[in-house]
Amino acid sequence: MENINKFRKFWNKKKVFITGHTGFKGSWLCIILGYLNSNIDGYALKPEKNSLFNKAQINKILASNIYSDINNITELKKKLKKSKPQIVFHLAAQPLVIESYKEPLKTFSTNIIGTLNLLESIREIKSIKSVVIITTDKVYKINKKNISYKEFDQLGGFDPYSASKVGSEIVVDSYIKSFFKNTFLQNKISTARAGNVIGGGDFSKNRLLPDVIKAINNKKKLTIRNPNHIRPWQHVLDPLMGYLLLAEKQYKNKINNFEHSWNFGPNKGNFKKVIDVVKYIKKKKDFDYRVKKNDKFKETRILKLNSFKANNKLKWFSKWNLTETLDRTIEWNNLLTKDNSAKIVCEKQFLMHINSNNYKKKNKYEK
Repeated sequence: MENINKFRKFWNKKKVFITGHTGFKGSWLCIILGYLNSNIDGYALKPEKNSLFNKAQINKILASNIYSDINNITELKKKLKKSKPQIVFHLAAQPLVIESYKEPLKTFSTNIIGTLNLLESIREIKSIKSVVIITTDKVYKINKKNISYKEFDQLGGFDPYSASKVGSEIVVDSYIKSFFKNTFLQNKISTARAGNVIGGGDFSKNRLLPDVIKAINNKKKLTIRNPNHIRPWQHVLDPLMGYLLLAEKQYKNKINNFEHSWNFGPNKGNFKKVIDVVKYIKKKKDFDYRVKKNDKFKETRILKLNSFKANNKLKWFSKWNLTETLDRTIEWNNLLTKDNSAKIVCEKQFLMHINSNNYKKKNKYEK
């Protein structure tokens, strides 16, 4: 219990403001912070009916639950001023590549203007001591060398989602250099880039693991778009623990301004093809699949993250390898019972994760 006590000592009664708290990652973050006894204000669009937010009844653990658009800067400013948070996590986003092709204007507005609205809104809220802005592994300009991306590699996205997240990174960098230098927010703002995050409670459309689970539960054939695309698969708890650690370090003045972008990706053993993930799950659960390549919506073929900076400077390490990540994701659905609610299952997996040994001992990260 030593690990959990260390986290609880810092996060106990901290005032935390989360945008995008009704989404998959945001919901998990609320459950963790609720378990750690933080005081949470959430700001997001209403959740989908079939969502982790609703299944885990997350509204019951929030100090305030605000349903509003990140593009509404007037409302956002008002709620932040009322909240007077110490720590802010910005997860509000349009998070899907295919959706970005269908609704590019919504994607660019939400992901770039939404981030701009947040930065404008926090400028005069002096209670804030740490801000973590979540972007994506897809912000990097594609290289054809099959190497892992580092934080200082060139940014560039060709699909609307990736490009919108690059835009948000540029906006953050500009505000840090233009408005937050020599202010109470200096060294207090970072962007965080994770890999292909999976885990229980994800019901998103056009995402592999939710689609696999639907195929299993509904006994329908799974359609795979890009079987040979390589992704940095990781359980949602791995990057979330990185975000929490980063927020704490910033709060305690242990982060330098030049270090405001961070990768929180898995170890190299988790860089696998889509088809490899499908075949592993098929060994555990019976379902059929077919390959139907999608040439209409182009997606990055290879994505790998190098997280040596977070390993070295934050002492953060990925804990669950790919098989454990996939097993825990499938297990989550099987554990849901009348006496085992979605919230309880998430809390149990959180405790299991936080007390796991660092994966670095088994598979040293490539530099």
